[in-house]
Formats: sequence, structure tokens, C-alpha cells
Amino acid sequence: MTNIRIKHRGTGTILAEGPIGWGITPFEGNLYIRRKYLKTKQIRANFLPGLCPYKFLYVWMDLHLRDDIRVRNLGWMYWLPNPLLPFIWFRVALPRQHPEIDIEEY
Repeated sequence: MTNIRIKHRGTGTILAEGPIGWGITPFEGNLYIRRKYLKTKQIRANFLPGLCPYKFLYVWMDLHLRDDIRVRNLGWMYWLPNPLLPFIWFRVALPRQHPEIDIEEY
């Protein structure tokens, strides 16, 4: 089984860690993470809405770091997801190519 660890590049904060598959699902170059595998409570919704034509409605998520530093729009979460895509339902999604995160597979 392959596991994945996602860290914030600047601080080394572990954002998520868990198995690739149903726990952390890769899809379209992004990682959809179940709450169980989030390792921080610092990722919070900023309530800026968005719309994807086939995945439906989402809100952007910010990473709140110490000293009132905030990484805006680090990820997103579908709050009205497409019922045909259960692996995106209410999961935090992070793009693999975001310049502020490092991803390790082990």
C-alpha cells in the first residue's frame, strides 16, 4: 500500500497523511483528502464560492499559519458535489502542483 504525506513547504507543517486510494484520492491532478487523514485544523473555508460544470459547487479553503499568516485559496471543498463522484464529497482538495506544498509518497 502506498501512503502519501502532504506538507506546507515554508513551515514543514504536515497537512495530510494517509493511504492513496479511498483515504487520499488522486483525481485530475488533485488530491481529495478525507477528514480522517487531515493532520491539521488550520485548513478552513473562506466561503468564497466556485462552480465546476460537472463537479458542481465548492468553497475555497485557506491555510491559517502562526503569526496571522494565511495562504489563501490553498485548496477547496465541494459542499454541493456531483452525486456520481463520491470520492470528492465533502473532502478537502489540494492541487499536486501548488507551489506552497510538498508531497512525499512512501
